[in-house]
Amino acid sequence: MLKRLLLIVTLLTAFQLCSFAQQKPASGLANPPGKSVLFYPNPAYVVINFELGPKTDQVRSLLIFNFMGKKVYETKSASPKITVNLENFYRGIYIFQVRDINGNILESGKFQVVK
Repeated sequence: MLKRLLLIVTLLTAFQLCSFAQQKPASGLANPPGKSVLFYPNPAYVVINFELGPKTDQVRSLLIFNFMGKKVYETKSASPKITVNLENFYRGIYIFQVRDINGNILESGKFQVVK
């Protein structure tokens, strides 16, 4: 009974996040005003691209976590564009963090993988 209740709560939470992740700005790209990281496409199928804004020199790493909080991807790069292959990612919601050299979070967001 407890497992069934936990499953229902998890599914309801996932549906709420899915509907949030599908909302897109008028430009069609997932980049709300005031944000310096552009990520697309969202939802993503095969790859997702991250374009880092004008403060690229501060960026040292991109981390991606699954819905349960487990780190599933990390790259240390100051490149202005990072493409992540989603071949080994499961369908679901993922959180990304862009961090500086000291590990401080410069920006974070979420995206959806659909397969």
